[in-house]
This record gives sequence, structure tokens and C-alpha cells, in this order.
Amino acid sequence: MPGEAEKFLIDMEANGIPRDAGTFRVLIKNLCKIRRTEDAMNLFRRMGEWGCSPDADTYLILIKSLYQAARISEGDEMVTWMRSAGFGDKLDRKAYYGFIKVLCGIERVEHAVKVFRMMKGYGHAPGTKSYSLLIEKLATHNLGDRSNALFREAVARGVTVTQGVYKVDKRYVKEKKEKVVKKRLTLPEKKILKSKRLYKLKMSFVKKPRQRMRA
Repeated sequence: MPGEAEKFLIDMEANGIPRDAGTFRVLIKNLCKIRRTEDAMNLFRRMGEWGCSPDADTYLILIKSLYQAARISEGDEMVTWMRSAGFGDKLDRKAYYGFIKVLCGIERVEHAVKVFRMMKGYGHAPGTKSYSLLIEKLATHNLGDRSNALFREAVARGVTVTQGVYKVDKRYVKEKKEKVVKKRLTLPEKKILKSKRLYKLKMSFVKKPRQRMRA
């Protein structure tokens, strides 16, 4: 696909069709759709060679794709790049919810909470969808206290949320190990055990007769 994308760009140039941010956005989007995130990133890095700069939508597409591929630190870095490129205003509540949804989908709930806090830090008040999704995910990850705390926060902020009954995912339930309680021996049992040990110790010093070789 990357070779095909480059060939497509060369053909456009040969036919006098202008290449712009929209062209790259479509190519990158299609690569991300088929989970070719690395190829999409390579095309993104080469946009400057063709005299183009990524637009806000291209950044958003790549951030989601990186998170979907569990390339969390790279996704965070792309968010920083997007803000540095002057598209910070496009990182609105809807965009952050999209990131949270992807992260929850791959069970990276802790990072989803981090992005949730980032959204609030930049002045975007989370809505019902963001709160409800995280409340449910925290509960299913056996983090009931944090789920309840988030529910109370939503209510305090005037966000409409409905707290349901969520089943904890078995993967996040720690099995309790039963403690083996040693039975306390009675005095007669202790005497019997002691005599057995003394007998074994005594027999360890007794030489065993050698077996005679048969003619």
C-alpha cells in the first residue's frame, strides 16, 4: 500500500493534479482503516517532501490509530505535535471522547482516565458519554471505589449519568489464596512423632548388610 500511495502521488503530479493536505488525509485514513498504522506514519513523515503539511483531521486520525494499535506513548506524542502545529482548538470534548473510547476498547482504562484528566485540564468539561463510559469500565475492571467516585463527581458537576450494576470482568478478579492452618498436635501425638524421628535417626547410623554376589 505505501508503494501504491506513492505511485498515486506521482501520477497526480504527472497529470497536473495538485497534491494537498486533503489528498494525504484520505491516503492516511485508508491505511489506518486496514490497520497499517506504521505505513500511515511513514506517509505522514514524508508529507514535507511533497510540500504539504498535515491538517487537524489527519492528526486526529493518526492519534486514534496509534492508540488502537496500543502505541500509547506515540499517540500522546502526536497529541502534543497537533497542539504545537496550532490545532489545539480542534482537541475539543468530542475529540477527547473519541480517544477515551478507543482506549477503553483496548482495555487501557488507566490511560483513558489520564486522557480524561487531560481533557479537564485544558478546560473541556466532560459530558455524559465520557463519564458513563469510564464509570462502567472502572467498575468492570474491579475498581469500584474509583467508579463510584467518578459517579459522584459527575453528579456534583450536574452531568446526567445513570449508575448501573456492572459485572466485574473475571480477568481483573484476584483469586484469594486459602491459608493452610496447621493442626496443633496433642501431647501424645507429639511423643509419637518424636519417637519416630529418633528411630529414623538411630537407623541412619546402622550399616546395612552388603548383598553377596551370586556365583
